[in-house]
Amino acid sequence: MSTQLTRPPAGARAAEDGNGRSERRLPTWVPWAVFGAAAAIAFGIEALTDFTVVLAVIYTIVLGVVANYALSRSVEGRRRATDRLVTSVVTCAFAIAMVPLVSLVWEVVSRGARRLDGEFFNSSLVGIIGEGGGAYHAIMGTLIITLLTTLISVPIGLMTAIYLVEYARGRLKRSITFFVDVMTGIPSIVAGLFAYALFALFFGPGVRLGIMGAVALSVLMIPVVVRSAEEVLKLVPNELREASYALGVPKWRTIVKVVIPTAIAGLGTGVTLAIARVVGETAPLLVTVGITNATNVDPFDGRMATLPVYAYYQLTQPGVPPENAIDRAWTAALLLIALVMGLNVVARLISRFFAPKTGR
Repeated sequence: MSTQLTRPPAGARAAEDGNGRSERRLPTWVPWAVFGAAAAIAFGIEALTDFTVVLAVIYTIVLGVVANYALSRSVEGRRRATDRLVTSVVTCAFAIAMVPLVSLVWEVVSRGARRLDGEFFNSSLVGIIGEGGGAYHAIMGTLIITLLTTLISVPIGLMTAIYLVEYARGRLKRSITFFVDVMTGIPSIVAGLFAYALFALFFGPGVRLGIMGAVALSVLMIPVVVRSAEEVLKLVPNELREASYALGVPKWRTIVKVVIPTAIAGLGTGVTLAIARVVGETAPLLVTVGITNATNVDPFDGRMATLPVYAYYQLTQPGVPPENAIDRAWTAALLLIALVMGLNVVARLISRFFAPKTGR
């Protein structure tokens, strides 16, 4: 004897089972329509009273979440209503988190685009009092100091990570790991003061050099490289090391020929993200490098300009009239955001194209 499952009539509410489930479902457009109605009510109240747009958004979120939950509970049952409630809360939290980011990007792009011209990239501020001028000297200073920071930090960071993963054991390993974690949380101004104090011992107080800025940024970059490289090296399967040892290959050669090539994508990504971490630092460079209006490409001779410090001084000491310097500050900020974004894109590309191939 066969049985046939039947659905309840379209206009009737299906009974929930013991787990709070129902066979009826809300159309996909209903939650959006509910939030739209909630927004219309909230902003309609705003039009009649004097409360702000922020309160209207908050009322929209609260009304939309509560209405969606109540409607889903009455139609779909308790389990799906709870799922919709959590989904609505998470989505609203994401939207709220995106508001300051989108606002920041919009503000920087809209204001920074005013001076995004050829003069900004090929001229300095020598002899410039009001309109005109550029940030060529600051761009060159940022590139030179970042390159020196990378040359200092990457070998030290990678070798430290290799030592921690492949060689270190016991108390020494725990001590190094502890100090690396402490360095990760060091305030950037402390790194600048350390570099200044170090060079002041040899060159006297008041010294300002590009290499000082590179040393200060290295203090911030080395622990980031160590931690990222350490985690990547731990992901290399031990079977690859053991297979190499079984063939009689020494440990150092196994690291060079097996471990590092296997982890090269992750190492490159970690290094690129570490560079993006320090390229926009301002406080250490204020203490160690200072500012100048002229182009100086020698990091061992005098002050150098960098984009973060350039933007800081253009905003805090704009001169008269202030509008021209403030426009230059916004454009420098836009360049820094573009530089950091470009480094993150490069990190993604390295991770994608240099990852070891697992297919046959």
